[in-house]
Amino acid sequence: MNPIIAMLKEHNVSDEKVRELFQAFMENPMMAMGLVQQLGIPPEKLQQLMALVMTQPHLIKEAAESVGISDDEVEQAKAQFKNQQS
Repeated sequence: MNPIIAMLKEHNVSDEKVRELFQAFMENPMMAMGLVQQLGIPPEKLQQLMALVMTQPHLIKEAAESVGISDDEVEQAKAQFKNQQS
C-alpha cells in the first residue's frame, strides 16, 4: 500500500475522504493542505506525512492513481501547479 494512504488509514481516514483529499490536491494543493489539517492527524504524524511528500513526490501520483484519479488528471494538476508558481 502507498505509504501516504497507509498513514491516512492508520488515522481512520475513510476511503471517501482519501479520494476527496487527492481530488482537492489535483485541483488546488493549498485547499488540500487545509483538508489535511482537518483530519485530526497529530502534528508529529502530520509532519512525517509532509516530509514523505516533500522527499518522495512520486508517491502523490501513485496514491492518486490508487484512488482512481487518472494520469491525465495528475498531469493537468502538475501543469496547473507549475503555472501558478511562475
